[in-house]
Amino acid sequence: MADIRQVTEQFSVAPQLELDEFVDVAALGFTHIINNRPDGEGPDQPSSAEAEAAAKAAGLTYTFAPFVGQPTPDAVKAAGQAKGKTLAYCRSGTRSVTAWALAQANGGGNAETIISAAAEAGYNLAPMAQALRQLGAK
Repeated sequence: MADIRQVTEQFSVAPQLELDEFVDVAALGFTHIINNRPDGEGPDQPSSAEAEAAAKAAGLTYTFAPFVGQPTPDAVKAAGQAKGKTLAYCRSGTRSVTAWALAQANGGGNAETIISAAAEAGYNLAPMAQALRQLGAK
């Protein structure tokens, strides 16, 4: 099973999910998946179409919001508009937690709270503190 890391009660991140893990993710109470990994990034990853089919077969909703480097507006929007218990994934989880952090900042969240939540999940977003504040985080 993928290394799922809880960021908030409703938002978690993980590295690449295997197709057979979507059923397990649903059994853990997740209702929505965000795939932040572009198709073809690695030779061993399922395509977005395969991931979406696996997610839907497991009863999950699915959003494809891929990016490399800085999160795209679509990726930030997907993280910010996630409904229900959401699991976002990419190669390592870092891109997904970064998109979540930017969405929180855009919504006026507290920069220290955002950074702390990411740190508790194992991601160091401290270097983003100033950028989060510039986006509107308190």
